[in-house]
Amino acid sequence: PAAGAFAFRKAGAARRRAGGAVQGRQRWRSDGRALQKLPVHMGLVVTEEEPSYADMASLVVWCMAVGISYVSVYDHNGIFKRNNSRLMDEILKQQQELLGLDCSKYTMEFANQDKADQVLNCQSALKVLSPEDGKADIVKAAQNFCQLVAQQQRTYTDLDVNVLDNLLSSTNGFPDPDLVLKFGPVDSTLGFLPWHIRLTEIISLPSHLNISYEDFFSALHHYAACEQRWGK
Repeated sequence: PAAGAFAFRKAGAARRRAGGAVQGRQRWRSDGRALQKLPVHMGLVVTEEEPSYADMASLVVWCMAVGISYVSVYDHNGIFKRNNSRLMDEILKQQQELLGLDCSKYTMEFANQDKADQVLNCQSALKVLSPEDGKADIVKAAQNFCQLVAQQQRTYTDLDVNVLDNLLSSTNGFPDPDLVLKFGPVDSTLGFLPWHIRLTEIISLPSHLNISYEDFFSALHHYAACEQRWGK
């Protein structure tokens, strides 16, 4: 689906006054509680050609800090996934720098990387995705189902939405995304989880480069205020 337009703006004077005396991590926590609704699963989709590990790590840590349980990172060239360790190192570094002594309260599980043993009592889970986790994953799931039918472990009448969901490996254990933040000039999500985003709110932002927390929170505020009719 085409990404919905979002009138990008900085937070207003009233919000700056309200948060002016509050330190960063305390402010992030209170911001998350103040929103009318918070996405359970957020997708961070980069359509720009040169993704920034530091800026993406900041976005992931902010997601953790405000209380988002599941985060998916995606770029259409698969750069983040191919350099998964580099991204995870940057996230761990910024966890320490941005959250300080509160770091243990905002731990994250790296769901497709071997550094999961570096965090305890995980409150957030992260997956790094690429185009192979989109249409290719659906094709693989269909092939697996056909094999089950050929082996008489399933019948063709067993196929439904829940069965296909269970066969998809890319988002195993993750709910469908509630919100996608799409960064860059391309008016498309470029293959990000096409099966899972039929009911997802998509907000377009100009760039993830040098993004500020105010920009990030403005997008969350926009999501919290939108009315989702679920096709009604």
